[in-house]
Amino acid sequence: MKIIGLTGGIGSGKSKVLNEFKSFGVTCYEADKVAKKLMINDQDLINKIKSIFGSDVYHENELDSNKLANIVFNDKTKLASLNAIVHSRVALDFKIFTSKQKVPFVIKEAAILIESGAYKNCDLIILVTAPKSDRLKRVIKRDGLSEKDVMDRMRSQWEDEKKIPFANFVIENNEWEKTTQQIEKIYRQLSS
Repeated sequence: MKIIGLTGGIGSGKSKVLNEFKSFGVTCYEADKVAKKLMINDQDLINKIKSIFGSDVYHENELDSNKLANIVFNDKTKLASLNAIVHSRVALDFKIFTSKQKVPFVIKEAAILIESGAYKNCDLIILVTAPKSDRLKRVIKRDGLSEKDVMDRMRSQWEDEKKIPFANFVIENNEWEKTTQQIEKIYRQLSS
């Protein structure tokens, strides 16, 4: 079974692209969603997060994701610490997930697949790109964040130009009709 990595910067539209692959019946693993779920359900992970970032990042067993984001997106060392503990737990979950699949390939979606080094465990990489101005508008509209908060998050990720050399496929997500054509072409290649 092949592992196809799907990644892209915040606001690039990688979730929308992933949903298009799902519509073709492709088995998909959303690493970022799994990470969020584990951060509120996995007691061992919760304890590690509390020990590094303080117990006040949780209120009555609910993660205060805004508080945690404010800490990590303003301190690269703390972001690296969080990524290290969460990514190792997600990697274990992904291993269990893939062991249960009987398909030719699965798509693993993750925002910082390349930056984290997790791309090395993939057979092929799909990178979703979009102009920074579009990405900024999308995230402000979607998450209600300030421009500064979005820019802080963008700065914590690599620029598209730095990620492109790692990608086997690059989907330029500017116009959805053209994007869907690119997705269909990649799907046909992966399925043949």
